[in-house]
Amino acid sequence: MILKLALRNIFRQKRRTVFTVLTMVGGFVLASLSIGIADGSYNHLIDVFTRTQTGHIQVHQGDYLDKPSLYKTIDGYQEVGAKIQSVKGVESWSPQIFAPGLASLNDKSSAVQMIGIDPRRESATTNFDKKIKQGKLFPEQSGHFAIMGKGLAQTLKADIDSQVVIVSQAADGSMANDIYTVCGIMDSGDEISDRMSLYLHITDMQELMVLEGRVHQISINVSNIKKVPAITKGIREALDGRGLDVEPWQEVAKTFYRSMQADKQGNVVFHFIIMLIVSIGVLNTVLMAVLERTREYGVLKALGTQPSQIFRMVVIEVMAMTAISLVAGSLLGLLTNYIFSIYGFNIPPTEVGGIVMDTMRSEINAQSFYTPALLVFFSALLVSLFPARMASKIQPARAMRLH
Repeated sequence: MILKLALRNIFRQKRRTVFTVLTMVGGFVLASLSIGIADGSYNHLIDVFTRTQTGHIQVHQGDYLDKPSLYKTIDGYQEVGAKIQSVKGVESWSPQIFAPGLASLNDKSSAVQMIGIDPRRESATTNFDKKIKQGKLFPEQSGHFAIMGKGLAQTLKADIDSQVVIVSQAADGSMANDIYTVCGIMDSGDEISDRMSLYLHITDMQELMVLEGRVHQISINVSNIKKVPAITKGIREALDGRGLDVEPWQEVAKTFYRSMQADKQGNVVFHFIIMLIVSIGVLNTVLMAVLERTREYGVLKALGTQPSQIFRMVVIEVMAMTAISLVAGSLLGLLTNYIFSIYGFNIPPTEVGGIVMDTMRSEINAQSFYTPALLVFFSALLVSLFPARMASKIQPARAMRLH
């Protein structure tokens, strides 16, 4: 009987019910869209950053990640790479060698970070070939070619086919120096990196630095970034006993990861504000309904209705409207997130971790639905308690005299 009365009551004042439902639907959609856009933008940014800069997982010798050294190398990297590739979920892997040096061209010179890469594997892992804005990628076989970051090319006044002299110290202590032909100029999106980066074919780099068959790092990309922890564990098991350190991108790019987490936590404040607005709207309309129906509650109590039954009836009314709101909000939230996942919206260009972001797109995921649903449900339940208690405490005689 209480359930029937509650359901009948919410349709007696249709305008008030519609207003309450719209308030909750609006809060649901705003929260859903906020979470969808935040997750979509963050996940896209993280995927682009890891795929083009660090890889999803990295392998080093010992503590190279914390204390880089020319002498901390991975021996037999081809065999290591084969074991990595055998782990389920691994999409590609790419070896790299790093060494400082001095590059000179005519009367210009600059300190450089030399990076030795396998052109085919690097392109498959970090889309290296797509970053080249002038010239072309190395041929698969070494040929004393170099690719410069655009900032370094501007400093040295280098162009395609320029002859650049590189001087460094090899791993055996000898002087490392040679001449390389510039075959490409690249733009990684990170201006600081592009001012110092000079890429050589991995074979040329091993010959220059006397590191035959050895590399400093292996970058790995996986098919699904959400499975990075499980795949990292699989790679560690596959390489067990080699003394190699296997770390996910969260450890490799700690600063970037922490900035993403801090930005996500900032959204909690926005969600709190949305739910506060929804709660105030629901409280206002339910409280108005209770005040308008004071005489009705008085009559019910005079007929023998228990205070607990009136309390439950008011709560059930609010929960019934909440259920309608959750269904309508889910449908509208799905549609809104779908539209923004396709078209997105433009924002002023913002650089995060060397990645320029100028468009934000939404993402349809479970969190963008269950989080707003829980927020709306519990906020509506909470604000319904005070009006329900107020209705249950009404004195029949006093209520009758009010009208």
